[in-house]
Amino acid sequence: MTDRSVSNRPSEDSSDSSWSRRGFLRSAAALAAVPVLVAADPAVAAEELPDFPAGVALYRSAYRNWVGEITADGLWACAPEDGEQAVAVVNWAWRHGWAVRARGSSHGWSPLTVTEGTASDAPVLLVDTASHFTHLALESGSSVRSGTGVTLEALLTYLEEHALGVTAAPAPGDLTLGGALAVDAHGTAVPAKGERRLPGHTYGSLSNLVLSLTAVVWDEDRGAYALRTFRRDEADCAALLTHLGRALVVEVVLRVGANTNLRCVSRVDIPAGELFAAPGDDGRTFASFLEEAGRVEAIWFAFTEFPWLKVWSVSPTRPLTSRRVTSPYNYPFSDNVPTLVADLAGRMVSDAAWYLAPVLGNAQYDAAALGLVTTLSADIWGPSKNTLLYLKPTTLRVTANGYAVLTTRDQVQRVVAEFTSYYRERLTAYAARGRFPVNGTVEIRVTGLDEPGDVAVDQARTPLLSALRPSEAHPEWDTAVWLDVLTLPGTPYAEMFLREIERFLLDTYDGGHALTRVEWSKGWAYTDEAVWSDEEVLGTVVPASFGESVWGQAAGTLDRLDPHRVFGNGFLDRLFR
Repeated sequence: MTDRSVSNRPSEDSSDSSWSRRGFLRSAAALAAVPVLVAADPAVAAEELPDFPAGVALYRSAYRNWVGEITADGLWACAPEDGEQAVAVVNWAWRHGWAVRARGSSHGWSPLTVTEGTASDAPVLLVDTASHFTHLALESGSSVRSGTGVTLEALLTYLEEHALGVTAAPAPGDLTLGGALAVDAHGTAVPAKGERRLPGHTYGSLSNLVLSLTAVVWDEDRGAYALRTFRRDEADCAALLTHLGRALVVEVVLRVGANTNLRCVSRVDIPAGELFAAPGDDGRTFASFLEEAGRVEAIWFAFTEFPWLKVWSVSPTRPLTSRRVTSPYNYPFSDNVPTLVADLAGRMVSDAAWYLAPVLGNAQYDAAALGLVTTLSADIWGPSKNTLLYLKPTTLRVTANGYAVLTTRDQVQRVVAEFTSYYRERLTAYAARGRFPVNGTVEIRVTGLDEPGDVAVDQARTPLLSALRPSEAHPEWDTAVWLDVLTLPGTPYAEMFLREIERFLLDTYDGGHALTRVEWSKGWAYTDEAVWSDEEVLGTVVPASFGESVWGQAAGTLDRLDPHRVFGNGFLDRLFR
């Protein structure tokens, strides 16, 4: 798969392309920009939103998800300054038949916030959390109170200033905390050999760090929506820890622990055949690095043989060969699209030159391999934030599907080997027919599960809808393997290919020796033509992956806390029908 020549390609003069690198990067920059908020004309606002709460700023705003595949222009948006204003907005929406959709950074793929086709005159009100819900304060030496609009970079920077941190976090620093908690966002970490979990830390999702949260919920006694704080030991809290947008959480208190220094070593010299080998093979396998360091990520560019492997390890002092880093985002060749990569991606999109996928994959690999050397970033060391956060909004924007496979620690290599073997076989088969459905990467991470005991609260509840919720039927499962396939938006045959990948995962890891759950923020429920469209997956497979009792409890609680479904949309209604 390293052959850069491609047969059966159309005869085409690249000089005729109407898509320039500048145009491609301009488009990416537009997606990365903060949403434009156009101040509302008071007369128009009074007519279209009568009796809207005074003092709450109203705007017209566009909605764009991460890749611009879900868009809505001219929606009404507002920015409440505090929880009481948020309550007033929600009660107004309930009384006037509007839906409220919380918006942070819109860094997601799935239609959990806004559904495709939402018209500008739809009764949908965006509530921007990032404008005012950004406060941070230490509650004690082991907890922090935070607004849900704060970004992960701001949160981790604040913690670092107080010698605190987390074990793992998602790579993008622009995610808002509220958005991350809504979809059980995660990093990559399990205990290394001989490592013990530090107090205040978890190997699960960020949702598992919540001690309490404050949300706008229905108050039966008042006959209206009101603020209510839920402790981690309360049954209702379990549904709100990962609520998928079916709630409006305005503040959380998180358990945190002492910060650590991490070393991150990148390698691009291990063949996929060795790294992803079947269990029992000697050599530099994925599981061997996991055993040694506990924090591993593989990024495998399409149609290449050598993945980009990142290995983080706890390192109190700087190793002699490591470069000290004092800020995050230390891979500029990844965050800023290289010229050749931008040219290729732009040509593929504008000229339908999808046959260039192998060339693009090799160009991305070459950029990473060279960039690691020229930027001295192959071996970096510093406070955890500076190696955990590495993805900026200026990176190449691609679609992504996502799944978590729950299994035992000793079966990780088996899952990785089976998945990568099937992926390679199908990608090769498609290419032989002149089809190139993937032009991005495969990304593999491994985490622990959401063990409620990690927060040191008696009777702490487990997040009901976290993909990392432990299985009651298989308490021996202690690990999740996260599998993502990324490709440019609009790539032909992508949905068909990703449906095959999804079916393989669901059939292979069906709850016998392992279990597949979907990654909420990404792509899943594929048909041959579309994503989030397979009714069997939506209505049967996804609920079954959590169990009828757990799913029913979560759905019932969310409905009771929002009986009028103010915090809903058409997609969520299908999911929680």
